[in-house]
Amino acid sequence: MTSAGTGGGYDPAQFEKLFALEANSFWYRARSDLINWALDRYFPAASSFLELGCGNGYVLDRVRQQHPDWKLVGTELFEEGLVNARVRMPGVELRQLDATQNPYDAEFDVAGAFDVIEHVEDAPSVLKGMFQSVRPGGGVLITVPQHQWLWSAADVAAHHVKRYSRRDLIAELRAAGFEPLRVTSFVSLLLPAMMAARLTKKETADVEGELGMAAPLNAACFAVMRVESVLIRAGLRLPAGGSLLAVARRPH
Repeated sequence: MTSAGTGGGYDPAQFEKLFALEANSFWYRARSDLINWALDRYFPAASSFLELGCGNGYVLDRVRQQHPDWKLVGTELFEEGLVNARVRMPGVELRQLDATQNPYDAEFDVAGAFDVIEHVEDAPSVLKGMFQSVRPGGGVLITVPQHQWLWSAADVAAHHVKRYSRRDLIAELRAAGFEPLRVTSFVSLLLPAMMAARLTKKETADVEGELGMAAPLNAACFAVMRVESVLIRAGLRLPAGGSLLAVARRPH
C-alpha cells in the first residue's frame, strides 16, 4: 500500500479499534457471509485461498471456520494487523507483504482483497499480482466502496484513494487479465441511511460510531442485509449500494 501522505495507505492505529468491533458489527458479519457464499458458489472445487490485506484476520478466520482443511495464507502490510490476526488464527500462515509486490505464482485456487485496493494508488498492480498468484481456472473475490458521489470525510479518514463505479472495477479486472463472472452492489437496502449519514456530515467522520452502534440498531441492520443477501443469491444484480462485490476468473 502507499503511505498515508500520498492520499492512500492506512492508519495502523485503526487495527486495534476495529479488532474490538469486527465480530459484532453487522457490516463485517454480513460482508463475510456474502464472501463465503460467493467463494463456494463460484469456486466449489477450491482448496486454497490467499487474502491480501487481511488486516486483523476477520474474513480469513471466517473462511477457515467454513473450510478448516484448506490451505490458507493471509498477507498484510502492517504488523499491527498481523499481531491481532495471529491471536485470532493461531497456526494459519500470515506474512507481512506489500500487496503491489505479490510473490506467488499460480499457487492458489482463489485470492481475495476485501476493501483493500481502494487504499492503493497503484491498484492495477495489486490485481495483476492476484492474477499471477491464482491457477488458471481459479479466480478472485474483490470488495470495494462504491459511488464516488458518496465521498465524504469517512473516506478521507480511511485513507481511500477513490470509491469505485461498477464500470471502473470491471475495467481494472479485465486489464489484469480476469474474466468477470459477477459484479453486484451490496449495502443496497441501507443505502438511503448511508447517504443521509455521509452526505449530511461530509466534513466529519464517525467510522467507529457506524460500526459500533447500539445492539438493537446493529441487529436491525444485519437483518436488512440478510434480506439483501437472499436477493443477491437468487441472481439479482443490485444496481446501487455502498459497496461492490466482484467475482472474476483467470481463464484456462
